[in-house]
Amino acid sequence: MGSGQVTDWQGKHVTVAGLGVSGVPAAKVLHGLGAKVTVVNDGDDARAREQAAELEALGVTVRLGDGATLPDGTELIVTAPGWKPDKPLFAAADAAGVPVWGDVELAWRLRKPGAADWLAVTGTNGKTTTVQMLASILEAAGLRTAAVGNIGVSLLDAVLGDEEYDVLAVELSSYQLHWAPSLRAHSAAVLNLAPDHLDWHGSMEAYAKDKGRIYEGNRVACVYNVADKATEDLVREADVEEGCRAVGFTLGTPGPSQLGVVEGLLVDRAFVENRQKNAQELAEVADVKPAAPHNIANALAAAALARAYGVPAGAVREGLRNFTPDAHRIAHVADVDGVAYVDDSKATNTHAAQASLAAYDSVVWIAGGLAKGATFDELVAEAAKRLRGAVLIGRDRELIREALARHAPEVPVVDLGRTDTGAMLQAVQEARRLARPGDTVLLAPACASMDMFANYNKRGDAFAQAVRELGA
Repeated sequence: MGSGQVTDWQGKHVTVAGLGVSGVPAAKVLHGLGAKVTVVNDGDDARAREQAAELEALGVTVRLGDGATLPDGTELIVTAPGWKPDKPLFAAADAAGVPVWGDVELAWRLRKPGAADWLAVTGTNGKTTTVQMLASILEAAGLRTAAVGNIGVSLLDAVLGDEEYDVLAVELSSYQLHWAPSLRAHSAAVLNLAPDHLDWHGSMEAYAKDKGRIYEGNRVACVYNVADKATEDLVREADVEEGCRAVGFTLGTPGPSQLGVVEGLLVDRAFVENRQKNAQELAEVADVKPAAPHNIANALAAAALARAYGVPAGAVREGLRNFTPDAHRIAHVADVDGVAYVDDSKATNTHAAQASLAAYDSVVWIAGGLAKGATFDELVAEAAKRLRGAVLIGRDRELIREALARHAPEVPVVDLGRTDTGAMLQAVQEARRLARPGDTVLLAPACASMDMFANYNKRGDAFAQAVRELGA
């Protein structure tokens, strides 16, 4: 089970670690290829039993409530991306010389001859939006494509299905990259790097290293963020194919081999003749929805990957114009009494919230939830001059309150000591009381949602509903 394609799966003993959205399809695919599949899963709840029954009906062995021991005869483990590297199962695999792949690695190895190229995107924030923008641009160029990976459409489905693609826009998380050692993209981008998932990776260095794997073996372009030196460092460290170029994106005027912004236009000085002198207009800033700074950066990264693939400038403009962002990503809900209400519930970490706050001049900020080990001093110090007031909700709100006391002591703070779902309506009412005409009430929690809501979508829905009740 080395680095080459595995062509004969007949009778191979493969252990799939974890059920869930990636484990079940992986088990089905491997069973269909003739492998002897055993699924191990830590949990033994109703959902797991339902999935187990479905797999056992096909002839797959499932062990619920036992994800620690390596089944006898295992020749390969295929793991769900969320399983931490320090699990006892992987220690046992290492001791036995058994390789561990993720579902992305499995998909990469199962591609058919002449399969579609992968244009890959990772980063702490902005991955999904960038990949969707990229797919929209590729479609505008008349290419058969799909947005796949960590985004909802399984890579296994994309590479094994009947649909034929020219090129895939692939979103990859740090978890997925950790378990994908032989992935080699046509071109790839790391959008930004900020502390996140450190409980999983163990350190910022390990997290960055896993993100950087996306550049390994790139053929045409390694796209990096000029404003985030850590992304450029990852390009420098990557072992790429001869002739692969480093291409930067910037919100300022681009240098040679960069894409950037000049007088309200997105311009390309990387994929043009004589890049020392020439620039190609790609689109207007107004073509990017919403035209917040971090979203313009996403558009430039998507454009860079599309241009690396040979897409003409006109398709970049058309693709950006056609693109509609997902819900809960800096989405304007309504204006009430001259105050704008904006839902960025997807800002689940400090880096995303910082980008969101930077898009507005005067903000009443609704924040809080599960901090996941984050600290808020840098975020609050950066945003202090923009804050009209703050309304804090959720379990770890005290951490944000303390940062506000240190770095923005003059900003009025309402601390809602409740974590029931009804707290959102009260939060919006308190924010309205603090806001003045021309202000923006911004839900950018800088925290995960699971202390109060099932997910960030439900949190954003609660905010939008509360705003509608204000308007009524």
